Amino acid sequence: MMRFWRKLRWRIFGSHFIVVVAGVTFLLLATEIIISNRTFTAIQPRLMALTQAENASDIELALLALQETYQNTLIFSLLIAAIGATLAGSVTSLLLTSGIIRPLEQIAQSSQRIADGHYDERIEISNTEELDRVATNFNQMAATLAQVEQQRIALIGNVSHELRTPLTGIEGYLQGMMDGVMASDEETFAYMYQEVRRLRRLVDDLQALSRVEAGQIPLHIETFDLSSVVERVVRQLQPQAIAQSLEIEMRCPGNIRAYADADRTAQVLVNLVGNAIRYTPEGGHITVTANLTAKRVEIIVQDTGQGIPPEALPYIFERFYRVDQSRARSSGGSGIGLTISRHLAWAMGGELSATSQGEGQGSTFYFSLPKS
Repeated sequence: MMRFWRKLRWRIFGSHFIVVVAGVTFLLLATEIIISNRTFTAIQPRLMALTQAENASDIELALLALQETYQNTLIFSLLIAAIGATLAGSVTSLLLTSGIIRPLEQIAQSSQRIADGHYDERIEISNTEELDRVATNFNQMAATLAQVEQQRIALIGNVSHELRTPLTGIEGYLQGMMDGVMASDEETFAYMYQEVRRLRRLVDDLQALSRVEAGQIPLHIETFDLSSVVERVVRQLQPQAIAQSLEIEMRCPGNIRAYADADRTAQVLVNLVGNAIRYTPEGGHITVTANLTAKRVEIIVQDTGQGIPPEALPYIFERFYRVDQSRARSSGGSGIGLTISRHLAWAMGGELSATSQGEGQGSTFYFSLPKS
C-alpha cells in the first residue's frame, strides 16, 4: 500500500477520493441527524394542518408548507455536507500541494545556484516516486555539469600543455640563434619546421574535434562494401606494421554492405589500426575482423599490445586523455584521435567502444555501423 502511495497519481486520486467520501459521509450524517432531531418536529405541524384541512385551498397551503420544509431540510443537509467536503478537500489539498511545491521550489533554487556556477548543488530525494525520479535526474544532471566543468578546466590545461611544448622548442631555437649558441643553418631551420608542423597538426586536430563535436562534419552516407575499405586500410598500414615486426591478420568475409560514409569509416579504421600498431610491441599480432549481425556490421580491431588498465578504460575516449600520464611524445599523438573517431561513429549512426583485460593483456575495439 505504501508503494502505491509514493506515486503522485495515486496521491492525487486519493485526495479526490477522500473529498468524495467526506462529502457523501457528511451528507448521510447530516441527513440522519436532521431527520432524527429536526425534520419530524418541523413536518408534524404541517401534516396535522394537512389532515385538518377542510377545503382545497387549505390543502394546497398545507402541501406548500410541507414542500418548503422538505426543501429547507435538504438544503441544510447539503450545506453541512458541502462544508465538510470543503474542509476535507482543503486539508488534503494543503497536504498534497505542500509535498509537491516544496520539492519544486527546492529544484528552482538549486537550478539557480547551478546557473551561478555552484555545480556541487544537490537536492533531497522526496517520498513521492515521480518527484523522486525528477530529483534523481536533477542530481545526475548536476553531477554531469560538474564533470563537464572539470573537463573544461582540464581541457584548457591540456591544450596549454600541448601548445607549450612546440612553442618552447621554437623559442629555444630562436633564442639560441639570437645568442649565437646555435647556428642559423638548414639543420636548425629543419628542427624549427618540425615543431611548427607539430603545432599545426595540433591546431588541425583541435579544429577537427570542434567540428565533429558540433556535428558540422559533412557526411556522404551511402551503401558500400565494408570488406574493401578494411582491406584498403590494412594495406595502407601494412608497411608500418612490418617495420615494427608486427603481423596483421584480416578476417573479412565478402558481401558485407554498410550504410555509412566510406571515407569517414576508413578514417576511424586508420586511427584504430594505427593505435594498435603504436601500442603493440615487436612480434605482436593484430587482428581486424568484420562481422555481420542482425542490424549492424561490426569491425573488431584486436591486438596483443600494452592493454588498458581498468581504471583508465572509461576515459580513453575523452579529449587529451592518455593512459601514459607521462605524456611522452612517443606514447601517442595529441590524445584526441579516439575522441574524433567516436564522434564520427555516432554521426554515422554507429558506436565505438573498447575492452581490455588489463596492462599487458592487449585491447579490443568494437566499431559498429548500420548495415545496408
